Amino acid sequence: MTATAATDLPCWPPTPPRHGPFALLDPAERDRLDQPVARVRLPTGGTAWLVTRHADVREALRHPGLSADADRSGFPLLRPLPPRSGADRQGGFIRMDGDEHIRLRRMLTAEFMIKNVRRIEPLIRRTVDEALDDLAAAGPPADLVETFALPVPSMVICHLLGVPYADHAFFQARSRTLLDRTAPPQRLRADVDELRSYLRELVVARQAAADDSADLISRLVRDRVTTGQLTVDELVGMALLLLIAGHETTANMIGLSVLLLLRRPGGLDVLREHPDRAPDVVEELLRYLSVVRSGLPRLAVTDVEIGGRLIRAGEGVIAVLSLANRDPAVFDAADEFDPYQQAHQHLAFGFGVHQCIGQPLARAELRIALVELARRFPGLRTTTTPQQAATRDTSTVFGLDSLPVTW
Repeated sequence: MTATAATDLPCWPPTPPRHGPFALLDPAERDRLDQPVARVRLPTGGTAWLVTRHADVREALRHPGLSADADRSGFPLLRPLPPRSGADRQGGFIRMDGDEHIRLRRMLTAEFMIKNVRRIEPLIRRTVDEALDDLAAAGPPADLVETFALPVPSMVICHLLGVPYADHAFFQARSRTLLDRTAPPQRLRADVDELRSYLRELVVARQAAADDSADLISRLVRDRVTTGQLTVDELVGMALLLLIAGHETTANMIGLSVLLLLRRPGGLDVLREHPDRAPDVVEELLRYLSVVRSGLPRLAVTDVEIGGRLIRAGEGVIAVLSLANRDPAVFDAADEFDPYQQAHQHLAFGFGVHQCIGQPLARAELRIALVELARRFPGLRTTTTPQQAATRDTSTVFGLDSLPVTW
């Protein structure tokens, strides 16, 4: 394909839709992409194949011929990235393939199993209750993102990892830089280095303490680093991944979910009056909102056929979870939110070997946070409309910057 022809392709990620945070694409852009596998132009100047159907996204994300390693030449980047050091490549298993990915992921699998997440539900409930106590004491009006949606998952992941929540402003600001597609490479480089240095100091301190602390970093130091199964750089990389993913995705889901439910008559009433229905409602929220909207990039390392399209080795692929979750072949009234829909086939957490390891924790946090908010604040209402909402349009994890509420 010539450079001139490439400029005629739809750009991905697209411009933000004008119809509020619940519309994934403007109609004209959706029409241009209305095919199983579409060629698109990336902000970095390259091109890639956009995969949007539910079945094709599942196939792409489990295909061994598609690599998640962003250090490979030709990988479809959605923004310019700074050169990565050797330390940068350690521990971040979501950008790894094969045995190294499996080795690191297995060290964390047990931590996030459903039975272990159930054991920490009392911690989640205490965190939610304390945040709601503070919200009630401060009184209306309030920004629900600042006072509830962001603090709850941040406090929980800090407790689990052993990261001081007192430092939340430091790591939250830098996390947002790392997720911002418009952040210049030099700023990304600086913020990554600061986060890694911060976490390295924590790891080294745990090594020196050599105590029996129960937090995850301490246990990995005792069980993996001291035995030579894990290096300090690998542990730092794993902690960095968990710290960012552990609060950003869930915080954005809480904020968007509350806005959506408040805009529907009786939206929160279902959770307050029938909390046993909360797990199904959460699945539909995950499907409909799908906060990882820019998609999951992959690089073909062999010739691969997806959706009837031959993708050559060296070509990029973007698997779009959000559009797959609106596939009418799988979901009834796919562009509508239906709290009674059985949405358990959704792909909000990805699919295949790289499926989100923390999904049981995210589900528990969402369920408890939304039910308790509905129970404690039956008169909650928002003072903004979806069209006026302050959205994070340039983030790889979509969400709200603020959500003004009163009660």
